[in-house]
Amino acid sequence: MDDHHHEPLDRRRMLSRCAGWAGTAALYTMSGGIASSIDLDSALAMPAMAGKGPKPFTFLQISDTHIGFDKAANPNTRATAMQAVEKIKALAVKPDLIFHTGDITHLSKPEQFDDAAKILAGLDVPIFFVPGEHDWLDETPGANFLARHGKGSMGTGWYSFEHGGVHFIGLNNVADLKAGGMAHLGDEQLAWLEKDLAGLSASTPVVVLGHIPLWTVYEEWGWGTDDSARALALLRRFGSVTVLNGHIHQILHKVEGNVAFHSARSTAYPQPAPGAAPSPGPLTVPAAQLPTMLGIRTANFVRGNSPIALIEQTLG
Repeated sequence: MDDHHHEPLDRRRMLSRCAGWAGTAALYTMSGGIASSIDLDSALAMPAMAGKGPKPFTFLQISDTHIGFDKAANPNTRATAMQAVEKIKALAVKPDLIFHTGDITHLSKPEQFDDAAKILAGLDVPIFFVPGEHDWLDETPGANFLARHGKGSMGTGWYSFEHGGVHFIGLNNVADLKAGGMAHLGDEQLAWLEKDLAGLSASTPVVVLGHIPLWTVYEEWGWGTDDSARALALLRRFGSVTVLNGHIHQILHKVEGNVAFHSARSTAYPQPAPGAAPSPGPLTVPAAQLPTMLGIRTANFVRGNSPIALIEQTLG
């Protein structure tokens, strides 16, 4: 979370702004609090939303920019991130908010955080962050991330706020990550989450942001969170819960009761499908294919009975 977290989110001002990141980002249309996807090329031509009642709004997810990575899978992650910014600037429907779901940097270096900040600086829209494990590698784990993006957050960087009738929650499930193991939220964060949710009506749409999936995608690779069942039990009473994550660098969806889980692409490089390789890691593909495996996502919220509409686009 950065200093923008404390600014009031005026809808008229925010809808006039533009935000995005075209390596991995997701355009979300929130409609009644649930999510579905359409091609982002359609969104580029989509007229501004209008109608009676509360104004709909969009927000943008970006993830796994890995600024500082320069290996064969993508020797220039900075360039793909900048390409993403330009694609989002072309959207007809402008997001209110941006959420970065972790691995902003590759090695938690101050200069990598600085470079990422410069790339994002032109977007002129509030940006909220949750850390990835690659943002937690400093000598004092998480120090660089928290100094830049943790203002106003609790514990190791968790927070919540409301916008447009939606309750947003940012979690940290990488602070206690063991090599080769599953992600972990921990007792302190879960106690905070229980308190945070206690006063909300069950009809409030909830969007949860984390880096590593809150459902077990592939345990052998640590693609899951070992105590996520405790968090999901707290969310069970809500009619609409959307959980967004990064980390696995590919789009995967799952619906479990009232909870819809969505993993996002990376702006940096793809990873193999679960179990399709001996281990996870950067997947090198032909240069012409790489843009088709990087992407952005936005979401649009409209009060009513429809799901959050997820809008995806690749860089290719």
